[in-house]
Amino acid sequence: MLKNKVRVFIHSALVLFLFSFHVSLAAAFDFSGWDALLKTHVGTATRDGVVLNTVAYKSLKADPGLKKVTEGLKTASLDGLKTKEEKLSFWINTYNILAVKVVVDNYPVKSIKDVGSLFKSVWKRPAGVVAGKERSLDEVEHEILRKMGEPRIHVAIVCASVSCPDLRKEAYTPERLNEQLDDQVKKFLENTGKGMKINGKKKRIYVSSIFKWFEGDFESQGGVTKFISQHVSPSRQKSLKDFGGKLKYLDYNWDLNDL
Repeated sequence: MLKNKVRVFIHSALVLFLFSFHVSLAAAFDFSGWDALLKTHVGTATRDGVVLNTVAYKSLKADPGLKKVTEGLKTASLDGLKTKEEKLSFWINTYNILAVKVVVDNYPVKSIKDVGSLFKSVWKRPAGVVAGKERSLDEVEHEILRKMGEPRIHVAIVCASVSCPDLRKEAYTPERLNEQLDDQVKKFLENTGKGMKINGKKKRIYVSSIFKWFEGDFESQGGVTKFISQHVSPSRQKSLKDFGGKLKYLDYNWDLNDL
């Protein structure tokens, strides 16, 4: 009798586990297809003196994998996004997919901004359907991501341009998100062509215009200068500490980050 009860208990527990596992999988979105596209179509090149990750939009346009990913986003379930890391990684990946989709849908273009018009910028135009709702890049960035209070998103979401942070050659994941974001910040600031440049002779420090546009988002980290100092080498930390002046901003190159 006891053995039978044990068997019934084990069977019930196993059924419950498998059901829960199945529900979890059904609720989550699988970005492995996006990860494969990044590894296939993102390379490295130099544009106007700036070293950056470039995107082979022509070959990406012909890759059926992109349509599969964007079609999958249409029916994605947001109910499975429980933790902040799950939500951030989902929406960062989604923003980048939609930005790439906008370019691919209108390729060839000189700049993503050319997709917009005098009356409606590209950021406010419909970019794709996510979880059953038409979304714009503006909505994903300002109404969803920025409201999560994580300033590192600004080096993770990519505006398909030379001066924007590099499109990472892998999808963001909840398990590695903090590591990935810290790495993005570090690499962006190390890039003197678009992240941060120190001119010792003129005693000037130039940083990306992103830090000017979204200055308020870095207040939770003690401000832009303090945020930057946490992600650069000791020698550059010293330069920031000794500087004491007002940061200047690098010109922003909106040309497409095409391969």
